[in-house]
Amino acid sequence: MRKQLYFWAAVTWSGIISFFCLIQLNNVPLGNVTNIDKYVHCFFHFVLTTLCFLFFKSKALNQADKKSVLFSFAFSLFFGIAIEIAQNAFTVTRRADLLDVLANIVGASLAAILIIMLSLIRKSK
Repeated sequence: MRKQLYFWAAVTWSGIISFFCLIQLNNVPLGNVTNIDKYVHCFFHFVLTTLCFLFFKSKALNQADKKSVLFSFAFSLFFGIAIEIAQNAFTVTRRADLLDVLANIVGASLAAILIIMLSLIRKSK
């Protein structure tokens, strides 16, 4: 049951990321926060990496946390790059941005670091 929940949560979150990264957002008031889109990318991929980890971890209970973290990070990274390519190829109002990819990497890295730290804390008890 958990495995399916984590799977659908990750798929749904991937859809949310795709939607917001591929629609036109020219008239959306985002406030006065400098580079707010980079924070959004970071948040998107922090959550995506976490949800993917929960899915991969529940899928193979005997698998080490390291493998699940690695697969989750890699999926988030490749998904983020694919979205940037899709923005460039399939939209006229959006363009690929290397800084978005870097923000994605930061979000995925923060999630991986947190997961590893929590895993180490859990093992030390």
